[in-house]
Amino acid sequence: MTITQTLPAVDHRGPVTGRERALAPDLIRGAMLLLIALANSANFAFAGQPGVESAPHGFERVLNFLKLTFVDARAYPVFAVMFGYGLVQLARRQRSAGASTGAVRRVLLKRNGWLIAFGLVHATLLYFGDFLGAYGIVGIICTLLLLNRSDKFHRIVLGIWIFEIGYVVFTAAQAAIAVVNSSGPVHALTNDPNPSLAATSYGAGLIDRLHEYPMHTASVIGFIIVVWLGMWAARKQILENPGAHKTLLASVASVGLGITVLGGLPLALVGAGWLHVDESAVGALSYLSHVSGMFGGPGYVALFGLLVARITTLSLPIRAISALGQRSLSGYLFQSVSWTVLLAPYALDLRFGSTAYTAALVAIGVWIVSVLAAYAMSKRSYRGPAETLLRRLVY
Repeated sequence: MTITQTLPAVDHRGPVTGRERALAPDLIRGAMLLLIALANSANFAFAGQPGVESAPHGFERVLNFLKLTFVDARAYPVFAVMFGYGLVQLARRQRSAGASTGAVRRVLLKRNGWLIAFGLVHATLLYFGDFLGAYGIVGIICTLLLLNRSDKFHRIVLGIWIFEIGYVVFTAAQAAIAVVNSSGPVHALTNDPNPSLAATSYGAGLIDRLHEYPMHTASVIGFIIVVWLGMWAARKQILENPGAHKTLLASVASVGLGITVLGGLPLALVGAGWLHVDESAVGALSYLSHVSGMFGGPGYVALFGLLVARITTLSLPIRAISALGQRSLSGYLFQSVSWTVLLAPYALDLRFGSTAYTAALVAIGVWIVSVLAAYAMSKRSYRGPAETLLRRLVY
């Protein structure tokens, strides 16, 4: 008599293994955490946004110029692209292991639900400008409405981005008119204050963050268009094999970074004190900088894709930065802990001399420490504390 054993259907598989990882996504996340650090440390140091010196002198002008041209509103869209890319990668790995469509959906919904919880804790305890909760909300929307659509449907996002280019051109024209018509008193670029960052006690800051976080999260949900572009790129597996997509990556890098740099340049000149306009013109240039900043997401991603296509040897810096990219959630949360301890008025409050210098030096130092720590974790095959907790909760 033959005994036939029926194996149970696969519900879902576990988290990604090291051998399944592609270099480009990890390198992008690890490197761009430096820009996130430069942006957020300045917000803490100046207790407001965009975190620039309103009356710059000497090298402070250069710091303001570089930050407004390459960092502000230009770093977080990179992670939005990579978040969408990761959604599709995760779903593909689940399906390749035999998981059903329903099982894949459940894993993604559970993971994004926990991201919302992580974001709420992060925003309450450390920093109102959290993006994890927004990622979780957008991830749930994308899982329910976009993930299982056809390639033809996903091409819609390319049309949306073409429309966005036209909108940036229109916004640039309006900003140019505002500059030409500028006739009022000269208005310097100043920081919009955030009470939670200026609070003199942890308890007061916590209460302020509870008020600031919901509004901040609602204001950034619109980056779903950037996330969707990442999903489209992941369906084409562009970053798994960047060498086969050099022409596309070169085009996206030149157009994306061209738009984001040119769009941020006028406000950067104001922030550096090299362009003098009235308050209305500053507002128009700030809006132009914001809407053009989203193109920094695909622009920077494509630039790193081209870089990875040229890498023939994994040097120590590349491995270390990629290790941080594999632990980007832990790296992101570590930054917020660092800003609180080092820069908060009720903690060490290391803002001395030029606040702009302090913010930049602290950001670079914290990023370097996180790179070294991530590399040490990788040598011990340790995923990272936040990643380990999230995987245990999801799987």
